[in-house]
Amino acid sequence: MKKSFAVFGLGRFGESVVRTLVAAHQDVLAVDIEEGPVNELMEVATQTLIADTRDEEVLRDLNIDTFDYVIIGIGNNMEASILTTMLSKEQGAKKVIAKAETSDQGRVLERVGADQVVFPERDMGQDIVRKLLSNHILNFIDLSDEYTLAAIEITDPTFVDQNLIDLNLRQRFGLTVIAIKHAGEINVSPKPTDMMALHDVLTVVGPIKGVSALDAALKK
Repeated sequence: MKKSFAVFGLGRFGESVVRTLVAAHQDVLAVDIEEGPVNELMEVATQTLIADTRDEEVLRDLNIDTFDYVIIGIGNNMEASILTTMLSKEQGAKKVIAKAETSDQGRVLERVGADQVVFPERDMGQDIVRKLLSNHILNFIDLSDEYTLAAIEITDPTFVDQNLIDLNLRQRFGLTVIAIKHAGEINVSPKPTDMMALHDVLTVVGPIKGVSALDAALKK
């Protein structure tokens, strides 16, 4: 299921988020106050914009309330990060995920309305461990404390020559398959009758615990 994301601040964190979401075939608006980072993603993101997100009129013109998620990657400018978070919520943003560099900044962001605060440097270690402990999760981006978007490789022969109806991933793991990569080509509208082949990569959305359970099921 395709969702819409607005990413404000295109430093290393913001750029990584944009590229990961686009690779998962999501709609992404990428915004930064500087021209350089915007130009880097002009051919990548669905839309790009050079703008100051501390300006209430900018957020109003963007119809920020229509996006499923607003991701604020402005971590090194605390004033801009706080103002953008506060204004986004005031403009009706459904879910705001804000980057913080310190625990104090994180507490302030929560107080002004952030639905979730992420600490990339701290979380990077956790992500590395998750990948090291998994044999099949190629990439992922956590959408909240409970939900994630992940790319999982099919390496278990018992999953081969079965279709999505047979695998029943939604019932078993609470996961929705939004794309299948087969022989280098990506199918963004998989049918329930599409058959699985060895080394196919499924892009799924659902609970983190569901992705972990599928990963464990593939370790046969």
